[in-house]
Amino acid sequence: MEMVRLAAFALTLLSCAWGADFSLAIGNPVAVARPNGVVKKDIGFAVRGENCADIAKIQVTGTAEGVVDGARRSVPLRVVAGQAAGTFAISHDWPQEGMWVVNLTGHCGNATASAVVPIGPNGFFLRESSKFFPRAATAAEVELALKTLTGGGK
Repeated sequence: MEMVRLAAFALTLLSCAWGADFSLAIGNPVAVARPNGVVKKDIGFAVRGENCADIAKIQVTGTAEGVVDGARRSVPLRVVAGQAAGTFAISHDWPQEGMWVVNLTGHCGNATASAVVPIGPNGFFLRESSKFFPRAATAAEVELALKTLTGGGK
């Protein structure tokens, strides 16, 4: 019996060691069931926390960082929990004019993950250009994404 317990403990330990880290994933607005009071046209895109032991406790915050008429702007975003645990609607609160990236940070217990999501000239998120981090994105990473989007970075 002791050998069975030891084997079960070892398997549990190995599965935890090889488990994926907490991360954020983005998707089209239809990927999140609309929360009450949020109009579909207000949702810029959806975000989902992945690999969290307690998805109901995931927290996500976000800001839109942009350049409008040559001036740097920052706009706090409404992050509204979706009907499914761990899903969120990211409001489209940034202005239509200018160039924008959305900086998202998620927390699952002590784990942190982030995403820097460029917004194209049509107002839609650019999945292929998005950057995902197993930690909070740095100010320099957000600035580089914005400079790249505006043609000033590589």
